[in-house]
Amino acid sequence: MSTSQIVRISVLPFGLINCHLIIGEQGCVLVDTGLPGSEAKIARVLKKHGRSFKDIKLIVITHAHVDHAGSAARLRELSGAPILAHAGDLDYYEQRKQMTFCETGWFGRLFMRTGLILQPYQAFTPDILLQDGSSVDLSAYGVNGVARHTPGHTAGSVSLQLASGDALVGDLIASGILLGGLLRTEHAIRPPFEDDPQTVAVELQGLVDGGMQRFYMGHGGPLIAAEVRRHAVSLRGLKPGRRYGLRPTCACPDAHGG
Repeated sequence: MSTSQIVRISVLPFGLINCHLIIGEQGCVLVDTGLPGSEAKIARVLKKHGRSFKDIKLIVITHAHVDHAGSAARLRELSGAPILAHAGDLDYYEQRKQMTFCETGWFGRLFMRTGLILQPYQAFTPDILLQDGSSVDLSAYGVNGVARHTPGHTAGSVSLQLASGDALVGDLIASGILLGGLLRTEHAIRPPFEDDPQTVAVELQGLVDGGMQRFYMGHGGPLIAAEVRRHAVSLRGLKPGRRYGLRPTCACPDAHGG
């Protein structure tokens, strides 16, 4: 199978919110769908590369936050492609529960006050539902790689490992000043919310040890393996932040929930 091309789709400028399109000879895999109403931006990138919604063979949602899953239901309607996600976030995809969020610092606390991260989106049920520790071979969708469960950011976070050495990891890691941004885009940071930093460290280290060389993410990036390894080491021993959402002042003891 030939090498696939990874195209970043900027839902917001400067890499603040990214989706990614993996283009292969037999079709495309869309990784994340951005905020509600992002389909026009995705359509423009598809057209630029001589593709349309009908070329999308699979939609992978890395986790249930609105900036990643917000347009999933609409894009499934437009493309006819199945959605792959993990069962750990199913309640949130189906909008049966409101997510909770463990902030990682002052920016997460500020972001929570805007209410943007709590906005609802069109509910959907994934067509392909990963279970804990499971993976899906992507070769049937024209991509040489696997999608697998990588918890830590949320209980149901998913990453893609490609044979090319590229990993698409959603919000397991971020880069730059604040969120993506213009400066220090080669420097890894924690995203504004993260359920369990120690679990994230294990998953990131596992991806590096598994031969991944370039890491594409929802905010900023891409990053090289050495920087991801440095960040994974820095996470060891950290405790979760405070959980926000339904009970905004309770402690966030583990990775169950948002």
